Formats: sequence, C-alpha cells, structure tokens
Amino acid sequence: MRRIVFATGNKGKMREIKEIMSGFDIEIVSMREAGVEVDVEEDGTTFMENSFIKARAVADKCRQAGYTDDIVLADDSGLVVDALGGEPGIYSARYLGEDTPYSIKNAKLIERMEGVPEDERSARFVCAIACVLPDGRELGAEETYEGAIGYEEKGANGFGYDPIFYLPDRGVYSAELDPDEKNRISHRGKALVKMKEILARELGDSGN
Repeated sequence: MRRIVFATGNKGKMREIKEIMSGFDIEIVSMREAGVEVDVEEDGTTFMENSFIKARAVADKCRQAGYTDDIVLADDSGLVVDALGGEPGIYSARYLGEDTPYSIKNAKLIERMEGVPEDERSARFVCAIACVLPDGRELGAEETYEGAIGYEEKGANGFGYDPIFYLPDRGVYSAELDPDEKNRISHRGKALVKMKEILARELGDSGN
C-alpha cells in the first residue's frame, strides 16, 4: 500500500489531516513519523509557492531514503487580515518569531486591531496544499475560510489563531466549533477534501 507523508511536525495539524482524510485507504504519517528530517527555507511569495517548496524538499528526502512509492503532501496556510494589509499572511507561523506562543501572537493582533470598526475587521485563513507523486507529477489545491478578527480569545477546540477568528454568520469563534464542524468548513478541511478527491481520481478510489 502506498503511504502519504505529510510535510509537518505539528500534532494539531496532523490530527485534523487524519480526521479529514479518514476513509482514504492510504496510511498517513508526518515526515517525522516517516523518519524524514529536512530544514526547508520557505522563500516563496505565495502560500502555494511555499507549499510546493516544502513538498519537493520532503519528496527528495524520501526518494534518497529509498521511499520511492511515497506520496508527499505539504501545506502552507496562514491568516490574512484585510485591515493590516494582508498581514501576517505567509509569515503567520513566523509572526513575532516561530517559537512565540500563539497566545502572545493573538494578543498582539487584537491590540493592532484596536479601534478598527466591526465592518472592517474581515479576515480569512488560506490553505494551499501541494502534492508530489512518486512519478514526479505535481498537484495543487487551495481554499479559504472567511471570518473576522474578534476582540478576545475564545474557545479551546482549535489551535494557532483559531481563538481570535470570529465567524459572524455563526456567532462563534473558530476555536468554539465542534472539531467535525470545523473540519467541514475550514480552509484546511476544504483544501484537504479537494486534494483527497484529486488523489482519488489519480490513484483510483481505493488509493492502492
């Protein structure tokens, strides 16, 4: 059976990925679980460029290690705040430093949005997923998750910027959503479903 190696070490992200892609008859592992370590410089100018930079780098490492049948997926995602000119954007993970807790990052964004009226607090999460197949073919999928920047942190079901991402049409914060509901409507959830459908067409419904 083929294996999907996802270019991340983020446990929260891997949990979402496995939940969303459940039922797809392929083992899904993180690059660390696959024993692949690579330091990738994400120097692209868009989410999709960065996702392909990561996917290609991890695919190369897999091939070098003898994992010639592995399918490699990578995502680049982030928060785009309209009132801040699109920040933090592709630098979302590195905003205020990669090792800075998201509680601090979230507090800073709320501070920067102080005084911004409700109708100008629009924001969205973007997720771009890149895939490199064993034969070298490349596939991509991108989706968004629309909302607004809230006035406080709320909820315990999400991670990253979820606690400050408010969904006006639902009246809740992203981190307050049931995980299944979030996976259905989120940027990563929709992008993964799209990629799952693309892979099913490319590999056959079983994924074998």
